[in-house]
Amino acid sequence: MLRFDNIVFGPIHSRRLGRSLGINLLPRDGKICNFDCIYCECGWNAEGRTATGLPTCEEISQALENKMLDMKEKGEDLDSITFSGHGEPTLHPEFPAIIARTIELRDLHFPGRKISVLSNASMLDHDEIVEALKKVDCAILKLDAPNDAQARYINRPNSGYSVEKVTEGMKKFDGHFILQTMMLGSQGLDYRKDPAALQAWKDIVRELRPSAVMVYSLDRPSPQADLEKIPACELELMLKDLTDEGINLTIY
Repeated sequence: MLRFDNIVFGPIHSRRLGRSLGINLLPRDGKICNFDCIYCECGWNAEGRTATGLPTCEEISQALENKMLDMKEKGEDLDSITFSGHGEPTLHPEFPAIIARTIELRDLHFPGRKISVLSNASMLDHDEIVEALKKVDCAILKLDAPNDAQARYINRPNSGYSVEKVTEGMKKFDGHFILQTMMLGSQGLDYRKDPAALQAWKDIVRELRPSAVMVYSLDRPSPQADLEKIPACELELMLKDLTDEGINLTIY
């Protein structure tokens, strides 16, 4: 199970974001998420129970600035400041304030670098979350399944989640976001063996027209053992029609 011991970690090399300085808004020793994805590198929610509280906006800002100052002193650079970590970052009650402060620190210490947020898109019915995500350079929003039944299998979300509600939330960005999808082999959803599901996912992409689409498969150990990585060459063939149509799609 992957654990981030500090609020700010890295920089690490990200296959999607380059040299990335990570920020974990959740407890250092546990996991808080409204999904329980079968492929999550942080393990099952039940394995990550913690009594540790969330770091405050001030603690996060201080940790980030200290790290930035240390990097500048060492002559280190970065490509992205990335909100990731032990669960869903938008669940933090101070998320909008944290984004605002991070933008200030980025502009002061590393101007021009990107701020990215990896989100499961479950909080897009909250206006303050949408407005905060619109302020970052890369709002990377997850949609792994084209219907609720398959989302329940892959993502195991809390009650109230629906693909329709999430896609309606994504429309608020007018295409200025990155759509992120995990494609893997599993009993509940395997896009290679379910052409109807693949077509439904493609139809959602065509409707949303995001600025970019990131499709990836397994790269790290997952809590569910019977999952299968789909090779990049297979994904390229499956998604060729979208790239032929001019969709900015990258396979990782």
